[in-house]
Amino acid sequence: MSQGDFVRRMGSGGSAIYGAPNQWQRLHLDLPLLLLLLVLAGVGLFILYSASGQSLYYVNHQLVNYGVGFSVMIATAQLPPRLLDRWAFLPYCGGVLLLVAVLLFGVGAKGAQRWLEVGGFRFQPSEILKAAVPLMLASYLGQRSLPPRFKHVLSALVFIAIPPVLVILQPDLGTAILIAASGFFVLFLSGLGKRYLFSAVLAATAVLPLMWYYVLHDYQRQRILTMFDPQADKLGSGWNIIQSTIAIGSGGTQGKGWMLGTQSQLDFLPESHTDFIIAVLAEEFGLIGVTLLMGLYLLIMVRCIIICLRAQSMFGRLLAGSITLTFFVYVFVNMGMVSGILPVVGVPLPLVSYGGTSIVTLMLGFGMLTSVSTEKKRSS
Repeated sequence: MSQGDFVRRMGSGGSAIYGAPNQWQRLHLDLPLLLLLLVLAGVGLFILYSASGQSLYYVNHQLVNYGVGFSVMIATAQLPPRLLDRWAFLPYCGGVLLLVAVLLFGVGAKGAQRWLEVGGFRFQPSEILKAAVPLMLASYLGQRSLPPRFKHVLSALVFIAIPPVLVILQPDLGTAILIAASGFFVLFLSGLGKRYLFSAVLAATAVLPLMWYYVLHDYQRQRILTMFDPQADKLGSGWNIIQSTIAIGSGGTQGKGWMLGTQSQLDFLPESHTDFIIAVLAEEFGLIGVTLLMGLYLLIMVRCIIICLRAQSMFGRLLAGSITLTFFVYVFVNMGMVSGILPVVGVPLPLVSYGGTSIVTLMLGFGMLTSVSTEKKRSS
């Protein structure tokens, strides 16, 4: 076959292989991922209605949150990865400035100053950094030879460290850990050598005692101790874990039925519509319901991994991989703290727990993932 015949067979941009773009490709949307997220949102509304005591107020507000979140996802998906790569420093720098503003002018609640209020609208700037940090790190490392050199690793560590330090001052240890983890995932995926990983483990081990005495607040230390023995303070710090494990265990295999859970409906279970919402699912639908939800999360992560493996640039692979791992950590930490194997750190169950800022941040990440997934079709 001559070169001219080969070009004619391939067509412009290889359409003989990929075919003409359908409407979803023209909208730069990954249909499997979008459908899975819509199903998860529907499951979330179903659970929330029961967890909130059949409150249409929370359901209606959550619908608005989903609407804003999916709109953010679709809008972000229209941005080419090369544009995200070029301007990655803007959301990072903007997020850091907002964190400084929180410390200076923030709104406090429950002993913490984590929010900014503008025109009657309250939002939590630290959530922005969960997406901005991996975006910045993927851009920085993706433009350099990998595995990264020592000086590039040091620079990346500085980028990672600044936001969590500001968040810890609010204080919000759980969010600080998630932000740091999202950045470290990018470093890990960039091909760090064993010596770096071993050094990181040693450094973390050495720093832990200092954090225990000089960084953690009394209530944060108490949460960690409660994880090992919740019965030591049944009516205080151990109450949440005790009630959630009772709810989970009482559901058995098939559960008690929708809206028939005693722990949640009789208000024994705290934060049942936010952080502890999976305990409601476990009580009402049992092991079967929890397994199905975990299966849905697994399908979403498998699709995200496929997008990561098919990414056309190093920036896209690093970004997609870090967002996928961060999403996994969200799910793992929430389920772990509700079941009592991790300290209670206030991490919502992704797209199921009630909350606006966390949903928008998650959908922003999925929007960037979708942008990466359609990179080949943009260039074809």
